[in-house]
Amino acid sequence: MNFLDTPEERFGDLPNFDYEPHFVSLADGMRIHYVDVGPRDALTCLLLHGEPSWSFLYRKMIPILLSHGYRCVAPDLIGFGRSSKPTEQESYSYDAHIGWMSSFMSSVDMDRICLFAQDWGGLIGLRIVPLFESRFVGIAISNTGLPTGEQKPTKAFLDWQKFSQKVESFPFEFVMQGATTSELDTATLAGYRAPFPDDRYTAGAKIFPALVPTSVDSPGALDNKKVWKDCYSKWTKPFVTLFGDGDPVTKGGEAPWQKIVPGAKGQKHEIIKGGGHFIQEDCGPELATALHQFIIDNSLA
Repeated sequence: MNFLDTPEERFGDLPNFDYEPHFVSLADGMRIHYVDVGPRDALTCLLLHGEPSWSFLYRKMIPILLSHGYRCVAPDLIGFGRSSKPTEQESYSYDAHIGWMSSFMSSVDMDRICLFAQDWGGLIGLRIVPLFESRFVGIAISNTGLPTGEQKPTKAFLDWQKFSQKVESFPFEFVMQGATTSELDTATLAGYRAPFPDDRYTAGAKIFPALVPTSVDSPGALDNKKVWKDCYSKWTKPFVTLFGDGDPVTKGGEAPWQKIVPGAKGQKHEIIKGGGHFIQEDCGPELATALHQFIIDNSLA
């Protein structure tokens, strides 16, 4: 597999994100980067990003979670951030991402994990949980889902999927600004562009929307359906939804979780005002506070 690693100097001037990098080496020579801060014996908040963002997306949440005494671990998916980036779109698949993140989970010492996942962080993270179920004590999701191909995708998602497959040069700044409700300054937009010096690095960002299961025949659809049945329909540990009110892509996606997951009953689910698709940008402090309250209410720490 051909892949590239973004030169480290690209990450030298990130606003409010000067955490020491950590890496997990994979069998194929690639590396997964992750942020790892806070007490090692504390509850771990595992923060999973989506596409085309990276762990930089969590810079507004991590300080607040640290102030409450939690450990924060935020990996970059393969193809994003400081992690390795296969240069061919064919190298990416839903199953491949499950495998890469499983290797990460097997390599990093974490126990008592509360997952927080958004966008593709949910599609991958919610598949990882059953594989390491005993290590997870709670789950919080935002603007994400676990599609089985039986649900009709929103028009906003289908438009985005179509756009992503036609665009020649991936417009990171345009995408990040278009999917947030707040105005992003130049330094922030540069932070999202930083992992991608040129188009050779963008195969993952370009192909990701096409990997979302949109029909029952899509790769991953049957596996997701099985996970819904075998795991989440029986999940009794605490589960909360913290969706934004300004995300047309995942609007209404919180409802199935609240209805089906036993552990979601009686939780303080929220629709957070002012939260676009990349809700961590728009409402980072509010999300961190809600996640902390979820942890406290359920005595997870």
